[in-house]
Amino acid sequence: MENNNIIIRKATADDKQYAITITTEMAESAKARGTGIAQRSPEYVEKKMDEGKAVIALTTEGTWVGFCYIEAWEHDKYVANSGLIVSPPFRKSGVAREIKRKIFELSREKYPEAKIFGLTTGLAVMKINSDLGYEPVTYSELTNDEEFWKGCRSCVNFEILMSKNRKNCMCTAMLFDPAEAAAKAQAQVQPVKIQTVVTSHGHLVKKRKRRFKGNFKLFERWVRFKQFILLRSKNKNNGNGEGESKKKSILSFFFW
Repeated sequence: MENNNIIIRKATADDKQYAITITTEMAESAKARGTGIAQRSPEYVEKKMDEGKAVIALTTEGTWVGFCYIEAWEHDKYVANSGLIVSPPFRKSGVAREIKRKIFELSREKYPEAKIFGLTTGLAVMKINSDLGYEPVTYSELTNDEEFWKGCRSCVNFEILMSKNRKNCMCTAMLFDPAEAAAKAQAQVQPVKIQTVVTSHGHLVKKRKRRFKGNFKLFERWVRFKQFILLRSKNKNNGNGEGESKKKSILSFFFW
């Protein structure tokens, strides 16, 4: 980082003094964005510090800068890096990226075989995740642990999640699969793949397969479109089949 006055490290029990500040800023930040997060108590944050499953950023003078913690699900098969928060005066300084990198490294150290996933509405966080090796996935590829999904009840978008049978919501799901990452590294997969497909007329054609990391701008447009559709369906019950037809045609453009 450019700011040498900021230290990013694994949180310890000595950092419990910051727990109330952290949870308050989490709630205020979610409120300002108009989105929701799973609410966490100061006691929960303190527990993560005791367990060595959190990363904290502080100035050399002891001012709190940022925080993130680890949660494990399904007997440690899945891990989530949750609660990423940065104090307002330190935002847009690269702190969030460094905290995410540190918590990712800690997750890999503690749970080397676990799939690491995240749910977020923030495009900046999605870009950071992408740089770490995450890929966007469907909700079906995330943990089925009911305790994880219970955390969404405090989110303002919980109604949307349930109306979609927990298959979609305002958040984008992203996943890092260590087994898949290792296989790609070993095979030295090229950034662009050529797929051979059979058309409806029986012809063989080759087309490029879009890869997320090379098309973040496209993915950004898709995220905004998805959120627009979900909010519209929440606020207006449109029984017109024409609207659904248009939606499907646009979806086919993004997922050919």
